[in-house]
Order: sequence, then structure tokens, then C-alpha cells
Amino acid sequence: MPDPIVPKGVAHVAVEAIDSPDPIVFALQPNLSMLAFTSAVETLRIANQLTGQILYTWTTMSETGENVRCSNGIEIGIDAPLGETPSDSCVFVCSGVEPERAATAKVADWIRHQWRTGRRVGGLCTGAFTLAKAGILEGKDFTLHWENITPFREQYPSLDPLEQLYAIDDRIMTCGGGVAAMDLFLKLIYDRHGAPLARAVLNMCLHTVQRSETDRQQSSTAAVIGNRNDKLVKIIAHFEENLEETIDLDGVARGLGVSRRQMERLFKTHLNTTPKRFLQDLRLQRARILLAETDMAVVDVAIACGYESAGNFSKRFREAYGISPHRFSAGHG
Repeated sequence: MPDPIVPKGVAHVAVEAIDSPDPIVFALQPNLSMLAFTSAVETLRIANQLTGQILYTWTTMSETGENVRCSNGIEIGIDAPLGETPSDSCVFVCSGVEPERAATAKVADWIRHQWRTGRRVGGLCTGAFTLAKAGILEGKDFTLHWENITPFREQYPSLDPLEQLYAIDDRIMTCGGGVAAMDLFLKLIYDRHGAPLARAVLNMCLHTVQRSETDRQQSSTAAVIGNRNDKLVKIIAHFEENLEETIDLDGVARGLGVSRRQMERLFKTHLNTTPKRFLQDLRLQRARILLAETDMAVVDVAIACGYESAGNFSKRFREAYGISPHRFSAGHG
């Protein structure tokens, strides 16, 4: 294992001293996403820097012990071949392009052993392909990059990945890749060392908002479906542009020349939800951003997101995120 890294910096956050650092092991696969890997590593590095402590150590491994080339052509140095890891390790498979090819039997067997011997294991970007081949995703919540979900479902029809930023289910931790790896590791830092350090790391990364694991991977559903159905895109655009207003779903349907039943069918076919539920999710996502990024009072956020009462808004927000908007806002203030 390489020497621990505690870079020098100006900003500082005081946290309680720990007996020993948390060891993180990254198993790098050929053509991995460099963005996902560095988003994870830099989050740990900044946590060490801000506290002046060795809160985390990290090691890179590969199947052969040889350096691994990322999907952008840059080669990353490897510390060791796949082998023994500390008993309290978090072990992440880092993949990217062509994950099916990277998910070899040797790596799958190794990650299964890590899991069976009590370690927390995870996948960055498309690492879930290896976890699936290892047979440890049955009955678990997990995710991977949205672009690879369709081929994944074809290869593993009994598994159902979630289309969200990241997922934590007991000792299984996965993310959709890219900067979602930062969101996942910010959550680990939050759980281990508290909100002040997580917020400070967030600010150092210029990330602005600590996103929830259930947030969507893509910027908007309209972007997900493109122009494959013009009426659905227009309905979604109307929702997004009028979240502050009371939206009459029957009126929206009539305005676009479809029946309410046709609109329901569009949402079910393309998004596997209902217009009412989709609209509520949009309102709650906007509310979460406003609570995290502004000093708006909860009642003002409720009004800005189309809720008729703060009480109804608070109930829906707690149902969606497991925390009241007041506590959420205080935690991000």
C-alpha cells in the first residue's frame, strides 16, 4: 500500500481524531472511466487535506498488477495485482467502456470473495457488470451508467438496476459514473465524519449541491427521451416551465390535442410512471435544490414549487427523502 496522502491546504475543518484510516481499494479495469475514478479519489484526498488527518487511504489494483489504460487513453499506475485487502476495506470495481469484456471470471471471483468475507463492495460507472457476474446483486438496490442500463438488463434479465445517481444497499455501493462518484463518496464522508466536512469537501470541489442518491442521472427527462415523442416532450416542458402554478392535467392534455387517457399512456409507456407522479417528482426535485442552494424559507419554497400548503409540501418531501424540509435546509445552511 502506498504512503498515505495528506496534502497541505489553507482551508481547515476540525473533526474528531480517528484510531485508524478507512482503507479504500480500487480495482481498475481496462477502459475505465477516468472521470468516475478521479471524482472518487479526489473527494477522499480533499477530506484528508481539509482535516490534516489521514482519514482515508487508497490502493489501486488490477487483474494482472499492470498499469491500466482509461477510456481516454491515459494510463494509471497500479499498486498491486488483485489479492488480499484489509478486513475493513471498501472495495470498488472501476469500469467504463466495454464493461462486459472487462468483467472477467477472475475479477468476479475476487470481488465475490471480498463480499463473502465481510467487506463493503461497490461499482463505479459500469462496475455493476462485474458485481452481477459475481452473483452478489440479487435482491439489492444498485445502479450503473444510464447508457449501459439497457444492455445490462438484456444480459441480466433477473436484475433491475435503478436509474439514479447512486445506490447504497447494506454492503453494496454503486454509482452511475462521472461526477456521481463524488456524490457517492460525499455521502460516505457525511455518514462517517458529519455534515461540516462533507459540505467543506463539496465547496472545495465547486460541486455546489450534495445530490441525493435518488436524483436522476440525466439533466431532464426530455433529454432522456429526445424527440421520439413530440407530445410527451411538450408536456414535460410545460410541467418544468410552470411548476409554480396549479397545473390542470386535463387542461394540459386538451391544449396538446390528446385525451387524458392518451397522456397517461404516454407516461406509462415511455417513463413507467403517471403524469401526476412525474409532476410531483419534478416539484420535489426543484424544492430540494432551492432548500440546498438558497436561504428561502420552507413556506416560500413550497409556494415556488406549486404546493398549496407548507404542510402538504413537508409531508411529500419527507416521503420522498426521509427527512423534513426544515431539517434538510438546516443541514445545508
